[in-house]
Amino acid sequence: MERTLNGKTYWLVGASFGIGAALARELDKRGAGLVLSGRSEERLKEVTKTLSKSALIIPCDVTDSQSVARATSELGEIDGVIYMAGDYEPMTAAEWDSERALRIADVNFNGALRVFGAVVPGFAKRDRGHIVVVGSLAGFTGLPGAIGYGSSKAAVMQLARDMRADLKATGVRVQLVNPGFVDTRLTRKNSFRMPFIMDDQKAAKIIADHMGRRRFSRSFPSVFSWVFRLLGIRDLLRA
Repeated sequence: MERTLNGKTYWLVGASFGIGAALARELDKRGAGLVLSGRSEERLKEVTKTLSKSALIIPCDVTDSQSVARATSELGEIDGVIYMAGDYEPMTAAEWDSERALRIADVNFNGALRVFGAVVPGFAKRDRGHIVVVGSLAGFTGLPGAIGYGSSKAAVMQLARDMRADLKATGVRVQLVNPGFVDTRLTRKNSFRMPFIMDDQKAAKIIADHMGRRRFSRSFPSVFSWVFRLLGIRDLLRA
């Protein structure tokens, strides 16, 4: 059974670039109302120019608890929250830069804790809401050059599972999406060939389709996702 997104209002955190900006356009096409957040107000204004109707812009730095608190105080009532904020820098264990790794983790995981902590208790209290978490295929298994990124994505994926376990008997829905390689300013930092890479609008369509369904988790591209899952199982068996 499909659920309509038409008429629902979503807070899209991480809407300035890449998949987040593309998802804003896709949800707008499907009739959803939007609250867009990111660090750059100017960039968010550029995104709203691509939409068919106006969106509320609330600048927010997910690494700053006060900034998240200010943003949530301006939200009004929303039907759902989508955590798209993400950071990535290729980094191997031999090139370890702790400050850079901590910044990546602060955006990818700690930022999610701040945002969801500000809105999820309200969803639970009213027994209604929709939580969408964006993980990554990189969260399924260890990968070279993913210090800071892979572990923080694995953590946010586990956070989605924990929220689902707590809220599955309520009216609050939790969903997880795990993209593979998507052509964005972050993946363009990679120097290696990226199999099955797709454009951000195609990824946004897959995410929006998933949001309209009951299924908890969607990893894509499907065939490529099984490679990562099998590698993760192999790692567990060899532990």
